[in-house]
Amino acid sequence: MDTVHEMFKRILILVTGGVLGFVLTVVVAHVSQAWGLFPNRDLNRSSEYIREVLQMVNQNYVDSKSATYDKLAKTALHGMVESLDPHSEFLEPKDYTELEEQLSGDFSGIGIQVELRKNHVMVIAPIANSPGERAGIQRGDEILAVDGKGLDKSDSMDAVIERLRGKPHTKVTVDLLRPSTNRKFQLTLVRELIKLESVRSVRVLPNRVGYILLTEFSDHTGAEFDHALEQLTTQGIDSLILDLRNNPGGLLDAAVAVAEPFFKKGELIVYTRGRKPSDSEDLRAEADGDPLTLPMAVLINSGTASAAEVVTGALKDTGRAVVVGERSFGKGSVQSIFELKNGEGLRLTTARYFTPGGVSIHEKGITPHVEVVMTADEDSKLRVQQTRPDVIDPAEFNERFGFTPIEDRQLQAAIDVLKGITLLDRQEDEEVVASH
Repeated sequence: MDTVHEMFKRILILVTGGVLGFVLTVVVAHVSQAWGLFPNRDLNRSSEYIREVLQMVNQNYVDSKSATYDKLAKTALHGMVESLDPHSEFLEPKDYTELEEQLSGDFSGIGIQVELRKNHVMVIAPIANSPGERAGIQRGDEILAVDGKGLDKSDSMDAVIERLRGKPHTKVTVDLLRPSTNRKFQLTLVRELIKLESVRSVRVLPNRVGYILLTEFSDHTGAEFDHALEQLTTQGIDSLILDLRNNPGGLLDAAVAVAEPFFKKGELIVYTRGRKPSDSEDLRAEADGDPLTLPMAVLINSGTASAAEVVTGALKDTGRAVVVGERSFGKGSVQSIFELKNGEGLRLTTARYFTPGGVSIHEKGITPHVEVVMTADEDSKLRVQQTRPDVIDPAEFNERFGFTPIEDRQLQAAIDVLKGITLLDRQEDEEVVASH
């Protein structure tokens, strides 16, 4: 029996393809190399039956190339695991690698953000201190070719990104056009490990309202969030808005790290319950010092899932924040990731998680205190606006994205709520002073 690699990461994440979120614990898995080596009689009998069917299909199916044992076994694994629920999955090597990158917040590439604009792949911006930035790639540059192969309308964004990415220390040649000077040029860059930021926007709004946009929960999120809080408190904010709209989730430990600054040491933030004792755990704040007690609002919508719901539920249950927006997605199951041989993996639902008040949000979501419903069109436009704060001029924004920026009614509602809370707090403070 082989013992596969142990990772131990608990994850809650929203992913594409209709699967909207999961909590993961990566554990030790023991994988038998042959079907008949299990001590359990039921397991032995079932595995022998599967072996018989595999052999029957392999020997009798009309197309022998489609019925190799390897292909049949992988197809059987997909069916076995993925029939359980929407969040369990057998992961091929490519999918497993992509999942690891997604959770770590790192990838290997040249460090540029790109977008598809009128069938042209354009550079949004180079990532700071990346090969792309050091080579002089600028915002607005158009990518014409990668490694000598030109881009055309049939190329998807995912396909282009995959060609730009690769193993660290490998070279990639990129042909670009700079529209501002109508100059074509070619660069050969060496790929590096790039760290993505999950805290995308940190700013002070009018009336000293702090604002943090958090787009995911990765290995770096806790440190990034602490830095953002320090930055805002240094600027003297009176209240805080945490924007978790369209946040798909990520690492459970990162969610705990984000909630922790607002909790006293030892206070419960979230807990999990599963079949095995190892799947049941109480996650509590561990940081020393006094918690941050600013008036706070959390923005959520139907794209807020998993780890983002952990943070929202913890702050809502304990009365630390007013929740504004729309009901969240409702992803409260816990998965474990098993790393298998040949670079493959297994994601399997093993538990549920609960908010401090004992609420399971699975398939229910979190209901906001202040409901502000956006239309699908508004939500789509706001999502673009959220991710492109660099485009300030309305005319330029309209030219790039085909619409003029709209009012963020959910954000304005959160600002109004905090304004009222701040005024009430000041009134109470003044009354206490007057009574003395």
